[in-house]
Amino acid sequence: MTSERPDPTSKLPETACSLSWEGAGHPVGGTAAMADFWIALEQPGPWGRDAFTESWLDPALGDRLEGACARAGGRLVLIRSVSDRRSQADGAPRQVFVAGDLRGASGGPWLLAGAIVDPADLLGLDLGALVDQGPDAVLQALPGLHRTDAGILLVCTNGKRDVCCAVRGRPVVLEGARHRPGQVWECTHTGGHRFAATGIALPSGHTIARLTGELAVQVVDAEARRELCPAALDAAHDRGRSHLDLPVQAAEAWVRARTQETTLRALTSRIESGDEWDAQVRVAHEDGRAWRLRVHKEPTGERLYDSCGNDPAPAHRFYVDEQV
Repeated sequence: MTSERPDPTSKLPETACSLSWEGAGHPVGGTAAMADFWIALEQPGPWGRDAFTESWLDPALGDRLEGACARAGGRLVLIRSVSDRRSQADGAPRQVFVAGDLRGASGGPWLLAGAIVDPADLLGLDLGALVDQGPDAVLQALPGLHRTDAGILLVCTNGKRDVCCAVRGRPVVLEGARHRPGQVWECTHTGGHRFAATGIALPSGHTIARLTGELAVQVVDAEARRELCPAALDAAHDRGRSHLDLPVQAAEAWVRARTQETTLRALTSRIESGDEWDAQVRVAHEDGRAWRLRVHKEPTGERLYDSCGNDPAPAHRFYVDEQV
């Protein structure tokens, strides 16, 4: 599959954050937004910089929903179809996706899909149950949802937060949705616009940098197999799985890049000592292999653009060293 669309980077200035980091070529492991569950709520219409309070969604409700998810250890994102051209709110049912048990405590991760009419219904969810339990509580609270074996990809296109996300993200959604309708969606800010086009794959919570339309399709298909996408398991794309601490994200990305292990539950990892900036991490494979890694965040010695419109700032990245 190839795309005949023009290169979107031609629309970006030389100081665009994604071009700055892409040119530097640093590994992206350890940069995924941390979340133990994800809720994606369809919200048509324009999004402001803070989409939860600057869209057609009631701002008080948006603020409550976002805050409740964050306090429970998860993330809420707004989504829309790339083909949605509604010019005003119409009260139509909204698509919802809920991904839980990313750690696999109850056999997950799992994904629910369906529609709701009133977004306030999400306030009735037992959000704590999404962290380490099955989907039954959600299905009881939201009978319009059902369990699905499909996978989805949410690609940030929120240009009010950063122009790179709109310019580089939207073509990915256009191509991805053309080949996998209903499985590739625009979404609001998830962090890491310097790695645009960036997206969240569900139900795994795998966060991927520098997406293309072709890679988006591969990611969706891998999620349907409940695996990670092999083409995304390298230093340029694998930001990590969202339920992991940042040093563990970097450590697992390092191991998966070398082993090309795609099975979600094949690896178990823990921080043995240290902190977010300098940690000893042990990664064990279910086949008995194990790696002891020092994961430390250090300056790269460069000044790069972390966000479009900002001045360049000292850049940092995770370095991963294998301990003998």
